[in-house]
Amino acid sequence: MNQGGVDVVSDRMRHLMPLLACVLLPSTLLALPFDGSWREQRFSLFSSNDYTQRGAALEIVSDGAVSLLWRAVPAEVRGARQAMWRWQVDQSVPATDLARKGGDDRNMSLYFVFLPNDLVAEAEGRPIRWLLKRPEVRVLLYVWGGKGARGRLVPSPYLLGQGTSVVLRDAGTGAFAETVDLATDYRRAFGHEAGALVGLAVSSDGDDTGSVVRATLSELELR
Repeated sequence: MNQGGVDVVSDRMRHLMPLLACVLLPSTLLALPFDGSWREQRFSLFSSNDYTQRGAALEIVSDGAVSLLWRAVPAEVRGARQAMWRWQVDQSVPATDLARKGGDDRNMSLYFVFLPNDLVAEAEGRPIRWLLKRPEVRVLLYVWGGKGARGRLVPSPYLLGQGTSVVLRDAGTGAFAETVDLATDYRRAFGHEAGALVGLAVSSDGDDTGSVVRATLSELELR
């Protein structure tokens, strides 16, 4: 091939490189810092956890209390199908029955809130209480608590048919890094493909056993 032909091929490749990069590079990875954008949702006027947002990390103290911290998911990762984080528990609740309403204390739960794609626009700016009342909502809860096999599914006693816990760690102390497959766990829990991920929440629950939880969640990322 003459020099002119090589130049033409090289020029075409330069134009194709951005497209190839979009195809070959991994999907968007987004860190979700604890930067004050998370908001507490209480379940009772007199029950509240102590959350300290420190950028990459969230410190939690639950002294016989229960509440959750909530934020909406940025539009660019509503199709996220994987999540990663680190968590540490320094003081733990006892092992409880996670299927028992009013007796299901746990060190920490991460809520991944999904809606059908055609309802995403309607959900913009809505609080988590509004979302959890929608019959179309589905919630995966990754839990550190209870006792039994890792990865077992426990239907939520509060979100009947709409929420399922995926138990990752038994009650107790320690520090671990987690990577979860949202798409696979969603299919296991609900029997169909996930819609759009619209929100995240973090909860700690020691009110039923009067326990104190001291824990940290950090390096939370979506892909």
